[in-house]
Amino acid sequence: MTLITTAAASSSDNLNDKKALNPKLSAYIETVKANFSKIPLDRIEELDKIAAFIQKQVNASQPVQLTYICTHNSRRSHFGQIWAAVAGAYYNIPNVKTYSGGTEATAFNERAVAACERAGFEITKTSEGKNPVYHVSYGADTAPVKAFSKKYDEASNPQSDFCAIMTCSQADEACPVVKGATARVAVPYDDPKAFDGTPQETVKYDERCKQIATETLYVFSKVKI
Repeated sequence: MTLITTAAASSSDNLNDKKALNPKLSAYIETVKANFSKIPLDRIEELDKIAAFIQKQVNASQPVQLTYICTHNSRRSHFGQIWAAVAGAYYNIPNVKTYSGGTEATAFNERAVAACERAGFEITKTSEGKNPVYHVSYGADTAPVKAFSKKYDEASNPQSDFCAIMTCSQADEACPVVKGATARVAVPYDDPKAFDGTPQETVKYDERCKQIATETLYVFSKVKI
């Protein structure tokens, strides 16, 4: 575990020009970083593969394109896309571009939207309908993440030279090969949807949001610039 702590420090200590994040979000990140040592070793092994892809792109001065994929592109894949954008800004990793998609399109679930707001994101709905578009802001000097549900191979997502990150076991099984992906890593998360309409709903959405935040920030903490 010493290696994890040291790696995180080596990246962040040199960030004198770190982008200013929303104050509530910055405080949330500090609590998340304290949990790096609690990530199970079997997940560390997979997460390090994502870090290796990012490091390779950084070393080659190439864009870091990450596409988070689940079945409906409604909850976990959006958490991944949003937190990867934050992590890239927090650790000042250059040219990070994050995306998400599903094996089918539905909508960015309103419960997941609410969990992001509780974490400190400022979210604006910019369209209506069954699949509204949200702008997710995390800092004054950063462009918001445009979040809506789509298939993972939609034209607005990268078609080559990206890392496909499978955030649910169903998508992992349905897409053994992701066309155009340079790397493919499976890090499935339990679906908070199972608790929709129950007394545990809010707790479980917050729990999944924080787990994905923790593991995504850990990944970026490993990258040297």
